[in-house]
Amino acid sequence: MPVLMRSPEESASWEWELDEFAPPGLDSALMTAARMSDVLREHDLLRPSSLRWKWFVKGRGSVGITTELSVGEALNKEELSRRIAESRPVVFPHADVGALRISGKGTWLDAEGTARGESDLVVLTVYPEARHLAAEVAVFHDIWGYCDFRGVPHPDVQTRNAPRLASALKALESLLGVAPEPGDATYFGRAEGYGIEMPDLIDGKGPDLTDRL
Repeated sequence: MPVLMRSPEESASWEWELDEFAPPGLDSALMTAARMSDVLREHDLLRPSSLRWKWFVKGRGSVGITTELSVGEALNKEELSRRIAESRPVVFPHADVGALRISGKGTWLDAEGTARGESDLVVLTVYPEARHLAAEVAVFHDIWGYCDFRGVPHPDVQTRNAPRLASALKALESLLGVAPEPGDATYFGRAEGYGIEMPDLIDGKGPDLTDRL
């Protein structure tokens, strides 16, 4: 059974500024997370199973406490709002919620077209800041690009998976009413359009990135 290599930082990410989509704040962030995760679930890229965030206090920053909740595949805004309120640290009654990270399993296709499940195939993060609403979709595996992390071309794998990711990103763009901006480049790649930037090839191979895996 093929084992996917996962990079410690994203190989590509896409960011949305959502000031025109919904007002800032936790309720809007939960609504946005639910609707975006529905799109990713429909494309079989993210079946949510957990919601994780850090707590912080204005003027102090992070209080060093992280909360993780098990969730159903279809996020329920009202239920999540209640559970988050119940999870607030007793010693920090005025603590606010930081970035909401939604993770779970997704499905990818190997070179033969066999469907396989993988944790954190796509990770969704929504930022419930008091003055600004934003979201990010990030990927950490090499199946979306022309080469694997060893630099070996695998066009069959890319052809079976990259269009599915592109379709989901376009659906999110339609939902949110704004095109995503590519996230910052990392050692493992960067976004270009709705896919992964083509690496420079030398003798038909891309860079070997396994030294940082």
